[in-house]
Amino acid sequence: MPYQLHYWPGIQGRGEFVRLALEAAGAAYLDVARGADDEQGMAAMAHYLQDASVARPPFACPFLVDGKLVIAQTAAILLYLGPKLGLVSKNEADRLWTHQIQLTIADMVVEAHDTHHPIAASLYYEDQRAEALRRAADFRATRLPRFLQWFETVLARNPPNAGRLGAGKALHLVGARLSYADLSLFQLIEGLRYALPKAMRQQLRRVPHVAALHAQVARHKRVAAYLASERRLAFNEQGIFRRYPELDG
Repeated sequence: MPYQLHYWPGIQGRGEFVRLALEAAGAAYLDVARGADDEQGMAAMAHYLQDASVARPPFACPFLVDGKLVIAQTAAILLYLGPKLGLVSKNEADRLWTHQIQLTIADMVVEAHDTHHPIAASLYYEDQRAEALRRAADFRATRLPRFLQWFETVLARNPPNAGRLGAGKALHLVGARLSYADLSLFQLIEGLRYALPKAMRQQLRRVPHVAALHAQVARHKRVAAYLASERRLAFNEQGIFRRYPELDG
């Protein structure tokens, strides 16, 4: 039975991190809110969020339905899917480390979102533009390089990467195989390149291992096919990563 992924139909958002894992693994899944039949669409997603019959309602999407299981929160979904999709090691220490990296990616996603909505998500960008300019300047100057340098360090210290760094060979955040953390770092970099193209051009020159992993994931056979398909929505100014040129310095 296909996995059921529930997320807003018009944006990549946080659902894209889950979608990339499913696509890279070649897993069968339904993007429920994008569907048009009687059991799909926004009403199907709203059932889990609003219906009193749901004993453990998700706070928000994305959430995954697998049989009777309903799992919300991107990192929790990937923690669940990782072993099933072969996108995490069987070693417990590696699984926990992969989860920690994913949580750090989630932290950076929040900070990227807050560059354009630093006061309240319920307000329009135009209502908090002055605060956004200040928040984005600090993000570019301090938070962006700090996060990226940490990912660079993780790649440099992953033992299987020894001898591969700078050699044009595949790099991974954990172990010697593709993990959902690699896919999520790719998506994070993609989003930041869309939102802050000028800042990211400068920063990626300082983190060559991160840049190499990003390029490597884009070449993955299933990922590349997905990126070229209609299933991959374009970034837009409704999602997490938004391009406002004035926030790029």
